[in-house]
Amino acid sequence: MSTQSSQALRQKRHFRVRRLVVGSAARPRLAVFRSNKHIVAQLIDDSASKTLVAASTVEAEFKGKATGNIDAARRVGELLASRAKEKDISVVVFDRGGFKYHGRVAALADSARAGGLEF
Repeated sequence: MSTQSSQALRQKRHFRVRRLVVGSAARPRLAVFRSNKHIVAQLIDDSASKTLVAASTVEAEFKGKATGNIDAARRVGELLASRAKEKDISVVVFDRGGFKYHGRVAALADSARAGGLEF
């Protein structure tokens, strides 16, 4: 399967999920994007089209460390949960972005739950 067709299939899965998953100010959407090298998580208020909190392996504190593995995804989940607590966000709706709930995506979700986010 070519990269282009697998990206198109992921995009279709993502749109299918996004029809049902909508974030609000009271319950923002935890959106996850995974690439081969990095993972990004954001808490998004879809009604205002604003990103409330974000965490990523691109940030300075991950520099010089492995960023494309499960351990990095766990650290991003913990970082996102701590930043969400600072903004008094405790309940979210999870958007896996068309990716399988497995590996790095699941590790990020589990560590965000352990950090105090409910979904």
